[in-house]
Amino acid sequence: MAPAVVVPEALRQRYLRTREGRAWLDGLPALVQESLQGFGMRPDAAAGTTAWHGYGALVLPVIAAGGDTPAVLKFPYPHPEAATETAALELWDGNGAVRLLERNASGTALLLERLDPGRTLMDVPMHDAVEVWGGLVRRLSLQGTDDPQWAAIPSVAERAEQFSDELPADWEALGRPFERWLLEAALEVCQTRGAVGRRSSRDVLVHADLHYGNILRRLDGSEEFAAIDPQAVFGEAEYAVAPMLWNRLDDLDEAAPRRSLEDRLSALCTAAGLDPQAAREWSILREVENALDYLRDGLQGDAQRSVWVAAALAGRSHPGLPSVQDLPAA
Repeated sequence: MAPAVVVPEALRQRYLRTREGRAWLDGLPALVQESLQGFGMRPDAAAGTTAWHGYGALVLPVIAAGGDTPAVLKFPYPHPEAATETAALELWDGNGAVRLLERNASGTALLLERLDPGRTLMDVPMHDAVEVWGGLVRRLSLQGTDDPQWAAIPSVAERAEQFSDELPADWEALGRPFERWLLEAALEVCQTRGAVGRRSSRDVLVHADLHYGNILRRLDGSEEFAAIDPQAVFGEAEYAVAPMLWNRLDDLDEAAPRRSLEDRLSALCTAAGLDPQAAREWSILREVENALDYLRDGLQGDAQRSVWVAAALAGRSHPGLPSVQDLPAA
């Protein structure tokens, strides 16, 4: 009998806040046991006794009951962003992303290729990290087909159209927490890049959360990196740029952070073959949306970080913000 899983405290505290979260936590031990048996796996004692976790999933290192090939069992919290993960991983089929080996019928347990959790792009020099990221974006940017998995992937343009109504209402409800000009900059992006039913020959499968910590090195000796934890959408590839801008702000030049952010944007677009203006516009919209989401959750510091990035990309300084060095890390 496999030992009961020990849920990491940070993950447990995150999901104890809601009834749905508590129900998910309560059901994890049984789901883990059922999945180990169903996939013919056992916990990998050599990887330690504590399960790993991301922001919204428990990850258990495992090996086949009759072998030694390393893998992981992932148990994602059931939220909208996680709903696209299985479809995206099946479409990529290990090309630039972690390989999906098997899943249960409900999608609540995924058996994945194991990558090296200690080797991400977080500590890779920025120039090298940008090049790796750019190469992955090129590989992950699949054109749409008639494959049934595409039905699970939402449209970026349609979501942007919806923001035209949602963002002003949220901004008012939250007490107009940042300058109107920044809200208007985001709404302009909704007008230019969003439309219900819009389709473009440039639209591709996009990993919308492709940041430094979601890119890990493979264990097969190839020294190749692969993406994990996809929040998949269908739209312009430039939508993928934003998380690389709002992370690792401490790497920006303290003397000229706005110019340094611009340089990073330019380098990312060059590495991935993207349109810098489209990347700028999507990033402004995404950071304004993030700021409002953070404020709803009471995360003032994170909201200030998003406002700073959005304002910097809009070419302006927003009043009332701390220096970049004093903003919380993403």
